[in-house]
Amino acid sequence: MRRILSVAFVASTLFAGALFAAELKSGLQPGEPPPAYNVKDATGPNEGKSLCYRCKYGARPVVNIFARSMTPEVVALVKQIDGVVGKNEEKKMAAFVTLLTNDPDKDEAKLKEIAKKEGGLKNVPLTVFDGVAGPEGYKIAENAELTVTMWVGSKVKVSHAFAKGEFKAANAKSVVEDTKKILD
Repeated sequence: MRRILSVAFVASTLFAGALFAAELKSGLQPGEPPPAYNVKDATGPNEGKSLCYRCKYGARPVVNIFARSMTPEVVALVKQIDGVVGKNEEKKMAAFVTLLTNDPDKDEAKLKEIAKKEGGLKNVPLTVFDGVAGPEGYKIAENAELTVTMWVGSKVKVSHAFAKGEFKAANAKSVVEDTKKILD
């Protein structure tokens, strides 16, 4: 009997541990400095150029969206962030999307199609990064489909990560609300 209870206890502990397992961590975490990295701009004022938005935006409040695919939910998030950036011009807020890809030329064309279709992306450039692992030093988790990093000055304030299929429209609300943490 004692053995059965011990096995039951261990099984229930493992099950509870699985339920409360740590959420996915991807990207830089609060307090860490965001390093420089280069992307190729597919849309926006620097279209066709390679540049470092981390360098260009300096100490401004920034939202950096790392995506491995541009699902309709991710595109909807980008549109919402675009609106927040537009409303916070006086605070010099900025944002950009970094599509992590092993085929930057093909995916650059896809980003241009998305921007054309959406038409309303005025403030958030869509860029490509050559390599699905992401920029060195950013710690993008292999199983993260979407990582959102927000910083101001030289410190990350917010980090969100979602595994493939996890990010839904309802998640966008908390991501957008967290932009307040870089605007205060």
